[in-house]
Amino acid sequence: MPGIAADPVTQLRGVGPKLATKLADVGIHRVEDLLFHLPLRYQDRTRVTPIGATQDGVDVVIEGEVRVADIAFGRRRSLVVRLQDGTGTISLRFFHFSAAQKNNLKPGTRLRCFGQVRRGGSGLEMYHPEYRQVIEGEVETEDALTPVYPALGGIGQNQWRKLCAQAVTRLKHSTPQELLPTEHPLPYGLGEALVFLHTPPPDAPQESLREGNHPAQLRLAVEELVAHNLTLQGLRAQQQAAGSPQLHGNAQLLEQFLGSLPFSPTAAQQRVMQEITEDIAKPHPMLRLVQGDVGSGKTLVAAAAALQAIASGYQVAIMAPTEILAEQHRLNFMSWFSQLDINIAWLSGRIKGKKRVEALETISSGSAALVIGTHALFQADVMFERLGLVIVDEQHRFGVHQRLSLTEKSGPDVGRPHQLVMTATPIPCTLSMVAYADLDCSVIDELPPGRQPVETALIDNSRREQIVQRVANACAGGRQTYWVCTLVEESDVLQAQAAEATAAELAEALPDLAVGLVHGRLKPTEKDLVMAAFKAGKIDLLVATTVIEVGVDVPNASLMIIENPERLGLAQLHQLRGRVGRGTAASHCVLLYQSPLSLNGKQRLQAMRASTDGFYIAEKDLELRGPGEVLGTRQTGLMEFRIAQLPTHNHLLEEVQDIAANIQANHPDLAEPLIHRWTGTSREFAKV
Repeated sequence: MPGIAADPVTQLRGVGPKLATKLADVGIHRVEDLLFHLPLRYQDRTRVTPIGATQDGVDVVIEGEVRVADIAFGRRRSLVVRLQDGTGTISLRFFHFSAAQKNNLKPGTRLRCFGQVRRGGSGLEMYHPEYRQVIEGEVETEDALTPVYPALGGIGQNQWRKLCAQAVTRLKHSTPQELLPTEHPLPYGLGEALVFLHTPPPDAPQESLREGNHPAQLRLAVEELVAHNLTLQGLRAQQQAAGSPQLHGNAQLLEQFLGSLPFSPTAAQQRVMQEITEDIAKPHPMLRLVQGDVGSGKTLVAAAAALQAIASGYQVAIMAPTEILAEQHRLNFMSWFSQLDINIAWLSGRIKGKKRVEALETISSGSAALVIGTHALFQADVMFERLGLVIVDEQHRFGVHQRLSLTEKSGPDVGRPHQLVMTATPIPCTLSMVAYADLDCSVIDELPPGRQPVETALIDNSRREQIVQRVANACAGGRQTYWVCTLVEESDVLQAQAAEATAAELAEALPDLAVGLVHGRLKPTEKDLVMAAFKAGKIDLLVATTVIEVGVDVPNASLMIIENPERLGLAQLHQLRGRVGRGTAASHCVLLYQSPLSLNGKQRLQAMRASTDGFYIAEKDLELRGPGEVLGTRQTGLMEFRIAQLPTHNHLLEEVQDIAANIQANHPDLAEPLIHRWTGTSREFAKV
C-alpha cells in the first residue's frame, strides 16, 4: 500500500523530532496510524445554543457579550465573566488565569464559548470553557461534529485534531488498502468509514455513534476484531508448530484412580476428561481452556490429565496464583495419588535455601513427576527434564506471556508441553471467542450431586446488628462464617485497616466466638496458619478481605457476609459466594449494602440474588461492566480495543471468525498487514 501507509508522520506540518518521538511512544509512526487513532466520542459545535435554552450537565456552544469580568475571592481565587445574549446570562469561571486574560475580556467583547453547563452558586456557569473572540455578525460554526481523541502521550486535543485532520486530507489522494477479502461485502469502504468517523457531518446520528452501532463503526470494528483473532490464531500456530509428546496414558491406571475416589465423576467431568485424553494423544500441543462454575470439579479433571501424562513418562507442572490455592492443590494431589508412588515437588516463594536447591534438583532430574507451585515456577533457574503437561489454575490471575513462558522449560528434545488452562470464573461465550481464540474450550456445566444452592439476601447496612446476631446463631449451631470487607481504594494498607477494625468490632460484639483475620498485608505463613485454623474448625468467624476469593475449601462454612458488595464486580462476588455451599448444609450469603445504591449497583446485586448460575452472572457482568473490567487486560494483552466494544459488537463475532478463517485459508498474505495495522507494537506479548 503506497502513500499513506508508508508516509512517516514527520511529513505532516508541525511534526518535528520532539512530537515525532511522543507519537512513536504511543505506536504512531506513519500517517496511516493516525487514521486508526479513532475518536472516543464527539462534541456538537455545529450550532449555537441560546443561553436561555442551556441545560445543566450539557456540552454546548454559546455566544454572547461580556458584561463584566471580576476577580472573585472565596475558597479559591477565580476570574468570573458574566456573559449575556438577550435570552439569558451565564457565568464563565476560570481558576487559572492571567492579568492579560482578564484585560482582554473587557465589557462589550463578544465571545463564542464551548463547555459544559453546570448549576453553581450564581446560577448557570461554565468552568474553564474554550472560547474565542468573534466579530459582530459572524455566524460561521463548525461544519462537522468535533472529535474527542484518546489523550495519549501528553498530546493535547487540539494537536490530535490538527494531526488527524491532515491525515484525513491525505485520504483524498491515497486511500488505505482494503485488507478484508472481497467475499465478505461490508456496508462501508475503509476510506469512507475513516473519513466519516474523523469528520461526522452535523446531521450524523449521534445516538448511534455514542452506542457504537453506526455502520462506519461496525465496518472498522469487524476489521479490528479480525486482526485480534488472527493475532491469537497466529499465537496458536506458533505454539503448535513445535510439536509435542504424544501422551497415551494408561486407561487401566486412570480407571483405578477414579474408582478409588469416594464419589463418581459427573457426566460433564467425564466428557471433558475424554476431550483432554484425545487432545494430549496428538503430536501437537493441546491448548485447552476448562471453565466451570465454582465447585464444578475442575481439579479432578486436572488430576486425571496429570495422571495420563505421568503414566506416559512425562512431568506435569501445576501453577496456581496464590500459595493458599497451590497448597490446597498439593494436599489434594497427595491424598489422591498416595497409593500410586508419585513423587510430588513443591515450589513457592517461601521455599528458600537448602529446601529450594533440593526441590530444583528433583525437578531438573525428572525424579519429581508432579510439580506444584506459584509464580515461583517462572523463575529462570527452574528447569524440567521432560515436561509434558502444564496446568494453569485461575488463568485470569496470569498474563498470556506468563503462561507461555512455562512451556519454554520443557527440557531437551521434548517439544512443547500440552497446556490445560482452568478458570472458575465462567466466561461468556462471546467473550471467550475474543479473549481465548487461541484455546479450545471445554465447559463443565454440571455440579456434583449433593451441592446445596446458596441462598442470597440483600440487606441494608442499617440492619447490621441483626446480621451480627445471625452470625452468632449460625456459629452457635456449629457452623462457621466468613465476613468479607471491601474497599473502593486499591490499597492493601487501607483494606487491611478496614478488616482489622471490623474484626475488632465483631470480636467485641461476639465474645463467645473465636474470630480470625486474613488480609493482603499478612505474611504468607501467617495467612496460611489462619486459614488452616479456620479449616480445622478452631476459628468460628473469619474476617477477611477479598484475598479469600480463591481459597481453601471449608465445607463447614455455611454463612458469608459481604460488606459493601456494590463495590465489587459480579464475577468476584460469585467467586466469594462460592466459598460457602461446599458441604451438605443449607448455606446463605448476605450482601450487606450501603444505601443509596446506584442504578448499576442495584442491577448487579439483583442479578446476584436472582441466580447462582455462574454463566448467567458472567453475561450480566459483561453487560454491566464491559470486558476490560471482567477479564482485565493482562489476559490477552489486546483487550483494550480502539473501536470494537463488547458486548455491543457481539453480533459481529461469527462473521469475524468466518473472515479470519477465510484469510488463513485463502489469503494468508493479508494476515500480517492487518495485524500490524491494528495492533502495531502491542503484539509483543506473543513473542514467547
